[in-house]
Amino acid sequence: MEVAILVLTFVILIGLGMPIAWCIGISATVTMLFSIPSLPALTTVAQQTASGLDSFSLLAIPFFILAGQIMNQGGIARRLIAFARSLVGGLPGGLAHVNIIAAMLFGAIAGSAAAAASAIGETVGKAMEKEGYSKEFSAAVNITSSTTGLIIPPSNILIVYSLASGGVSIAALFLAGYVPGLLTGFLLMIVAAIVAKRKGYTTRGKTSLGEIGRTFIGALPSLLLLVIVIGGIVAGVFTATEASAAAVLYCLILSFVYGEVKVSDLPQVFLNAVGTTSIVMILIATSISMSWIMAFENIPQDITSFLLATSDNPIVIMIIINLILLFVGVFMDMTPAVLIFTPIFLPVAVQIGIDPVHFGIIMILNLCIGLCTPPVGAVLFVGVGVAGTTIQKVVRPLLPFFVAMLVALLIVTLVPGLSTWLPAQFGF
Repeated sequence: MEVAILVLTFVILIGLGMPIAWCIGISATVTMLFSIPSLPALTTVAQQTASGLDSFSLLAIPFFILAGQIMNQGGIARRLIAFARSLVGGLPGGLAHVNIIAAMLFGAIAGSAAAAASAIGETVGKAMEKEGYSKEFSAAVNITSSTTGLIIPPSNILIVYSLASGGVSIAALFLAGYVPGLLTGFLLMIVAAIVAKRKGYTTRGKTSLGEIGRTFIGALPSLLLLVIVIGGIVAGVFTATEASAAAVLYCLILSFVYGEVKVSDLPQVFLNAVGTTSIVMILIATSISMSWIMAFENIPQDITSFLLATSDNPIVIMIIINLILLFVGVFMDMTPAVLIFTPIFLPVAVQIGIDPVHFGIIMILNLCIGLCTPPVGAVLFVGVGVAGTTIQKVVRPLLPFFVAMLVALLIVTLVPGLSTWLPAQFGF
């Protein structure tokens, strides 16, 4: 009965168009009211919601969000785009590849798919339109490539997974994301090249080594942030939270050196960061309360038993989990999906021999696809808005890129070494 109430309440509230955080919080509260007396129920929900944010690791999220906001205005995206253009601008569909490479670089530095879609799409999208690319194709490239920054570290959502999993190493997760993230970007580039060649989009001439060197030097200070953050965490110089604070300081200094952020700009930058952080934190808080209620009702144990009874083949079970997560990603934002479904599916994955680090990468890569699909795909809405087109027009050009992302997901699921090899080299 409680499970039915939880699911039914959640579905009804989503259907009414209520914000996802309130859907989660209200459905969790209603379920508890049916399970135990009202005063203990309300007290428990309030306590779990508050304690869900009581984690030192979560401090990394607002810092990384602030670093991304500073980078958005600090000229960093423009320099990364110039470097990407010098590398791949001469390939078929050159500007599409520029978008993908730049989104991977910027997303890796900022840790935000929406920030990458906005910053890269705004600049590269206009250039693509001038050179004859359709708005819809440009938007499709930008939307899907922006999600690679959630796999390539540093990534806020990997920190959230670490919390939901009960303490999987953040450093190991960060290292595990590199190869799957690069693989996804490479497959997106293949699709972009095929589509661009079929549609006859223009190709820029070859770039000289001198220009590559010049743009690399221009982008080098921005790229050094990756070395500082990831290198510092892996070397044990600082924690992920301390690394995020160092990232803010470095981005701030770099933006002042570039002369593209003034002291008078900082209040708006901080306000934007606070707005984004508050959304993420309320999602985390309410999702933690729902996760507790699901555990109270033994839902994870029941689902584990059901899946293990369905098949003893790990590949079959992982395909079922992937299909469920693909469906969930269409209707739920990534943060609550990770917090709610990690405690459900991770025990199953561990029992069939899947490494928790590997499962985390599979889960995030899977849910990235949901960010690009209606009705709640945040990156889809940002990409369409930046491109000045509509969702209906972008859906068809998106389909080949969805196939590329699904192929990447299948490969990463079936080849654990893609996720576990690099962490193993560093002793994780």
